[in-house]
Amino acid sequence: MELLPLVLTSGWASGINAYAVVFVMGMIGRVAGLEVVPETVQRPEVLAIAGGMFAVEFVADKIPYVDSMWDSISTFIRPTVGAVIGYAIAGDAESVDQALYAFAGGGSALASHLVKGGLRLAINASPEPVTNVAVSLGEDITVASVITLALYHPWIALGVASFLFVTGMILVIVLFRLVLRGWRRWKARREPAGVSG
Repeated sequence: MELLPLVLTSGWASGINAYAVVFVMGMIGRVAGLEVVPETVQRPEVLAIAGGMFAVEFVADKIPYVDSMWDSISTFIRPTVGAVIGYAIAGDAESVDQALYAFAGGGSALASHLVKGGLRLAINASPEPVTNVAVSLGEDITVASVITLALYHPWIALGVASFLFVTGMILVIVLFRLVLRGWRRWKARREPAGVSG
């Protein structure tokens, strides 16, 4: 149970940016020597790959529509990374506990990934790129901050992640309603022109 908040928080963060989670967690583990950080994410080759992929995602995530395509590709990657990190955090626990931690990490990653993807689809309804860049930078900073907090104060980090997840779900619902309302108005304006022509 002591590891559960770290597993859930790292899973939530993995659903937003899995490569940033691995990179930040691994770097903090190497620099601060925290035992709770799995050795696998501290390995130089893992950090190099995670850092490189984070750089790619950093750019792709800020381009309208490219970000949604990237999210589609990441649908299998982010939950898998969340599950692997959960399994690794469990360490030498019994196999049943390891499986539960992997499921918890993967499940929370999938949930946050779906919320992120929904938000990005709604934001892409706005043609300007400024919103995408601002939201993506906010996600990057939040993931790094929450993971750092989780390594030192896992229960507080879980509270923050839970709040952000619920807020994200509410935003998805509100934004999709606004987009749907706008689309219906646009469609209603076009129909009379089509009939008269």
